[in-house]
Amino acid sequence: MLQVLAHAGRLTEAGGAVQTGLALAEQTGQRFMDAELHRLHGEIVLATAAGGVCRADDDRAAESSFRRSLEVARGQEARSLELRAAMSLARMQKKRGECDAAHQLLAPLYARFTEGFETADLIEARALLDELR
Repeated sequence: MLQVLAHAGRLTEAGGAVQTGLALAEQTGQRFMDAELHRLHGEIVLATAAGGVCRADDDRAAESSFRRSLEVARGQEARSLELRAAMSLARMQKKRGECDAAHQLLAPLYARFTEGFETADLIEARALLDELR
């Protein structure tokens, strides 16, 4: 639902849904989606900023969300969610011209996978790594 709202340009609603999800996780202790919620928050911040003037605060907020997503995914040993968060941060770094940092972040995560290379996330990660070279 969240991604549908975001893709439909209903970014305010998507942002509200993320905040609701994080609040519910806090209340219930059910944190299995926290990493993805933080990642989506960062994507929504960037998409909202893209509709107007992207401020340094937006950039910092998005990066903070991506890094929080990475931290949560690592703590939960959720490699797929960690990869998604790393791809989001790597795309952001690439836009800033930080291709080496992006590659150094993403390459070791991608290398840890031994199967599933036909999945959308791993196909996207491989393509991003190729762009970063």
